[in-house]
Amino acid sequence: MAVDYKKKYREFYLPGTEPQIVEVPEMRAVAVRGEGDPNEENGAYQKAIGLLYAISYAVKMGPRNGMEIPGYFDYVVPPLEGFWRAPEETAGEGIRKEELQWISLIRLPEFVDERIFAQAAEQVERKKKLDVSRAEFLAVREGLCVQCLHMGSFDREGETVEKMDRYLEEQGYVNDFGSGRMHHEIYLSDIRRVPPERWKTVIRHPVKRR
Repeated sequence: MAVDYKKKYREFYLPGTEPQIVEVPEMRAVAVRGEGDPNEENGAYQKAIGLLYAISYAVKMGPRNGMEIPGYFDYVVPPLEGFWRAPEETAGEGIRKEELQWISLIRLPEFVDERIFAQAAEQVERKKKLDVSRAEFLAVREGLCVQCLHMGSFDREGETVEKMDRYLEEQGYVNDFGSGRMHHEIYLSDIRRVPPERWKTVIRHPVKRR
């Protein structure tokens, strides 16, 4: 049976609608960094997503395409995730989407190392004629975080974030944003097929004890 990371690690992918504190273990991912409006048609963000899925499926289908992958097991490609940051100089002015900085990523199984990643990227470049130079093999280390399931459109995430902040205040924690520690979203819904009011997104923020 294929490993489904959402089910194997339910505490990190399928949380409830009330905030909780979690210690997130390190994971490996294929990632693309960029900036700009994620809604721009054929923009940098949408191109990044296409590249992420192409490499992810090249890994998944690797043995069928002649790749030797020690320790390989069948698995369900995990959901798309994103780390987001607005430039510091815009703080308090409202989010200007064209200035957003992001790291878009998809988790990779534990058997994937830099060699396997490079082979998968080379296959994508050769077969799909995509520029893979922006893709990177990334070790993600989040550590102590607060997370909550957000139901609804992305534009209403502020309501869930406010609930998370109130919870932190009650529990004696504070947000700990900084270098490498960003607003994190995990997308559980296919927004092409599901209406906005039913979108499910895990929101995760880095924290520390107050």
